[in-house]
Amino acid sequence: MLYRTLGRTGVRVSPLVLGTDNFDNPTPETEAARMIDAALDGGINLIDTSNSYRQGESERIIGRALRANGKRDQTLIATKFHYPTGTGPNDGGNSRLHIMRACEESLRRLQVETIDLYQVHRPDMTILQDETLGALTDLVRQGKVRYIGSSTAPAWKIMESIMLSEQKHLARFVSDQPPYNLLDRRIENELIPCCQAYGLGLITWSPLAMGILAGRYAHADAPPADSRATLRGGIYAERVTQAGIDVGDRFVALARAHGLDPAQLAVLWVKDQPGITAPIIGPRTVAQLEHMLPVMEMTLSDELRAACDELVPPGGFAANFHNSAPWMK
Repeated sequence: MLYRTLGRTGVRVSPLVLGTDNFDNPTPETEAARMIDAALDGGINLIDTSNSYRQGESERIIGRALRANGKRDQTLIATKFHYPTGTGPNDGGNSRLHIMRACEESLRRLQVETIDLYQVHRPDMTILQDETLGALTDLVRQGKVRYIGSSTAPAWKIMESIMLSEQKHLARFVSDQPPYNLLDRRIENELIPCCQAYGLGLITWSPLAMGILAGRYAHADAPPADSRATLRGGIYAERVTQAGIDVGDRFVALARAHGLDPAQLAVLWVKDQPGITAPIIGPRTVAQLEHMLPVMEMTLSDELRAACDELVPPGGFAANFHNSAPWMK
């Protein structure tokens, strides 16, 4: 398996990342721990989480699992801060006060001394990036964080961060984590070229478009009972559109016509797009994880790439993942 370099860091990461938003929501801890073991044994070396996933329980599960299997040194841990973790006025956001507190709490939950990649979960348009980058720089210098990144930020915000880091000698983002799948390709217009030009890795989320590209939805008004659209509602339900389902049906037919599993092809398509470091997969079971592991060894053919471009052209979209970020509201 070919590992990929994360931005300008020299750190080698697997071409798939294990996402943990399903840990304890709904995946029970015993299954989640087995999933971590199976991912590491299968060659995945980067686990992505957040302090907001199940009120920090995802981080706790990861910490306990790595303590039990003794594989912390083989594992890169990426976590995030931004969303509220309490009811107080300073229990969220990207201020220095919240960042320093959030980092200490994540370190305790993960049972580690250092977070490998600490990410701003969402931009905070009410706080200057100088404040955020200054706090993150101090955490890097203290040895509590190795690298920093952002998530679901507009290209101009990434560019602003690079400018500030260079002007003020602050820690520099090494990656961004945007939504990206065949149904929403809008990051190809500005974000991917920006990251390619300035050496940021792209660790992307929702490659299956919440299962639309796996053929899980028959109609936008009747999502499956166990889908995120039903269980979580809100922006998750908003992302499921009839236009997206129609494209998803054609994508499923395309995959099967080529003897491929639609879910595997959806992840493969993202993995092999220009500028992408690795898509995040979010399995609910060990079986789902093991079904995805072979994608790391697969290669997208030119024929399939062209066929996918006909379904949704480069830079286009058929479902709204990119603009569901809070800063777009």
